[in-house]
Amino acid sequence: MNKDNDSDTEKNKIIKFICVAITIISLLFFNYWHFSKHISSNPEQINNYIAEDNNMDKFRYPAVAGIFYPAKSSLLEEQVGKYLNSAQKNNYLQPKILIVPHAGYTYSAQTAAKAYAKLLPWKDKIHNVIILGPAHYVAIKGAALSKADYFTTPLGKIAVNKEINAKLINDSVFSYNKAAHAKEHSLEVQLPFLQKTLNDFSIVPIVYGEISPTELAKILLPHIQSENTLLVVSADLSHYHTYNEAQVIDNQTNTLVKNNLPVIENHMSCGAIGINTAILLAQESRLQPKLLDMINSGDVGGDKSSVVGYASWLFEKKEDEKKEVNKSALEKEVESLRSFVGDHGQELFKIAKIALDDAIIRSKHFKPTRDDYANALFNKGATFVTLNKEGKLRGCIGSLLPSKAVAFDVAQNTYSAALEDNRFTPITPDELSKIKISISLLTDFEPINYKNEEDLVEQLIQGVDGVVIRDGNRQGVFLPSVWKQLPNPQEFLNNLKIKAGMSPSYWSNRINVYRFRVVEISKDED
Repeated sequence: MNKDNDSDTEKNKIIKFICVAITIISLLFFNYWHFSKHISSNPEQINNYIAEDNNMDKFRYPAVAGIFYPAKSSLLEEQVGKYLNSAQKNNYLQPKILIVPHAGYTYSAQTAAKAYAKLLPWKDKIHNVIILGPAHYVAIKGAALSKADYFTTPLGKIAVNKEINAKLINDSVFSYNKAAHAKEHSLEVQLPFLQKTLNDFSIVPIVYGEISPTELAKILLPHIQSENTLLVVSADLSHYHTYNEAQVIDNQTNTLVKNNLPVIENHMSCGAIGINTAILLAQESRLQPKLLDMINSGDVGGDKSSVVGYASWLFEKKEDEKKEVNKSALEKEVESLRSFVGDHGQELFKIAKIALDDAIIRSKHFKPTRDDYANALFNKGATFVTLNKEGKLRGCIGSLLPSKAVAFDVAQNTYSAALEDNRFTPITPDELSKIKISISLLTDFEPINYKNEEDLVEQLIQGVDGVVIRDGNRQGVFLPSVWKQLPNPQEFLNNLKIKAGMSPSYWSNRINVYRFRVVEISKDED
């Protein structure tokens, strides 16, 4: 009996022990839960804080998929492939720089594709792509890099080149700025094209704000000189002009780009800094630009009231071979101008004579009309009008770029040469009978690549070349006729430097030099 009681007592003790243990464990758990929610501080110090790696910042995810381009991967792949297949695939040397538009694919993809298609033969040789685009959503000074490890599109992920990033960030104009990249479409719309044209590559995404193209070009130059590196400049052209205004601005921009001359920034609100950076890099690297396509939103969408211009250019390195092509191109232009003069030189000279009379006698601008002159005179042309009196220069004004009808250009330049050349007093009516008119029709420009001043002087073709020199804001132009007064090439160049506002002894290998040819109309052909 006693044994049974002892056994029951022992069981009760065990049960009580278990209940107490459960109670204690429950209280400890409750206390831990309560204090973990409400405890005022952790034992660690913020001085030793290490951020948790939750992978949230390793990827820059698509921001404009479904808006600027298809969000569905199969549809995006189909569209990009279609655009690339429709693009003309001429044989080019390896592209070093592309300038491509960044509007939605509905408007500008066909223009961009004509540039990207040129990468296909080099898909295994281009491994680094620097993408340069303007900031649309965040105001920044300098240029912004991304800390993301990858940029993604519906076609997959692209690695960010950390090695080049690490070099760029050492320059004070660069900073890491996640917000600048978060929604930026100017870079994102280029990625699917790169994914479809290149194999093994990484990118260096750069968004720029307030920065000098000269400064940006200087920093990027060592990187684009690498054979396996491509620069993609994302830029639209004229913004929200009428259809006709946009065509004029875009044509002017193309003429400047084609001649490696800086574009006019106040004509463009979305990419001028990037384009000018590309031009400066092309000058330094002896790259030749080639226009691949140019349209505007009015051509694609139909609304011509307020349009945006789009163009794509390719810059390639082609030296001795390219020089021969350019030389032949100038000769062909000279032949065309001679043919034009043969058919219409007499009419053009009459326009200059009427414009001179109206300017000097009536202080009036002469405006030729299509009713009085051949339609060909309303094609665009660049001209200089030179006025001489008894063998001495009395006025000379001209246009380097073909921005207006040649009839208007001659009439305006005649007026300006007579009354507005600040080197001379205005021509008076008493002098009119003694004034001789000479009209020069200009070809396009060809950049002269040189090693130093001595090399440049040796390349000048005496009596044939018209020459433009440019250093920053200083510029000087001599027509080929100046060789008659300055037959020595070094003397010719020294005087051209003086005209540009430089010292004749000044020299810098950063001076840009261009040659052109002219066809002259130097006497009345009545």
